Amino acid sequence: MPAEILTTDDLREFKQEIITEIKQLISDLAALKPAEKKFLKNLELQERLDMSSASLQNLRNARVLPYTKLGGTIYYDWDDVIQLMNKFKKPLKAKVS
Repeated sequence: MPAEILTTDDLREFKQEIITEIKQLISDLAALKPAEKKFLKNLELQERLDMSSASLQNLRNARVLPYTKLGGTIYYDWDDVIQLMNKFKKPLKAKVS
């Protein structure tokens, strides 16, 4: 098996490839980070669930979705949102063969 000689240009290219891959991984991780956020502001939850502010207001008024209000800002616990969605999840219909 013949030996392959590496040049400094090869090493620079390899270094750039690694840096590019690391940047992509960091970018992907940053995109996932908001999903890990425990408390969401009203607007953040609206955007994430694609809901209007009136819909969230109705859920608060009906005491369906727990929230916390601090200094005029409303916060929702993401775990409460997930529980609410699971509570109202509709089961799949069984297929008839």
